[in-house]
Amino acid sequence: MNYLDSLGDGWTIYLWLVAGGLIILAAIYGMRWASRNEQFNEDIKYLVFSESDKDKMTTSEYAKSRQVLAEQMADHERMKKQAEERHRAA
Repeated sequence: MNYLDSLGDGWTIYLWLVAGGLIILAAIYGMRWASRNEQFNEDIKYLVFSESDKDKMTTSEYAKSRQVLAEQMADHERMKKQAEERHRAA
């Protein structure tokens, strides 16, 4: 504690600046990761619907939900194959 008392006035602002910079870098890294891993897909809301919800939806909404589901399943299979290829290569 004596070491901190021996420092001059105003040193804590540099500590806050470093901490703030690290937080900003972590946020940028998180957003970059999310965009590369398809986390900003607004059509995800259609995945909660199932075949039994057809009567509660308009024809266009139902068609969109089936299209999004098919795209998601194709993406899932593509990512699964990529993971298997990486596993075999390692």
